[in-house]
This record gives sequence, structure tokens and C-alpha cells, in this order.
Amino acid sequence: MNEPSEDRAAEDEASRARAERARLARIFGEVLPETTGDERDGDSGAESGRSASDEWLNQQRPPHYF
Repeated sequence: MNEPSEDRAAEDEASRARAERARLARIFGEVLPETTGDERDGDSGAESGRSASDEWLNQQRPPHYF
């Protein structure tokens, strides 16, 4: 008997939650990215499977370390 009003209340709550998430996303940006850093294509070292920090580390190694 109260089911239609309960459905509307649930829809209203869901709508408010979506609006709140959208407002927070506008203010703070995306909190949790859809992909992690290792899933994204990097600019350097992408073809060798190395990250930019790995490339930097290899460039900083002294000659006797190789």
C-alpha cells in the first residue's frame, strides 16, 4: 500500500546521491580513477614495458653497476 511512495523515496534518495557525487566531482575532480597508472599508456618506455621512473633509474646508474 505504501509501496509507490517507498519507491519514490528510494528514487529520490538515489537521485540526491547522484547529484551529490556529481557536485563533489566538479569541486574535487575524480577521486578514484577508472584505471590505475600501470594500465595507462605512458609516454616514455611504453614500448619496453618500463615506466618513466624505471627509465630515470637506469639513466642514473653508475657505469660499474652494469
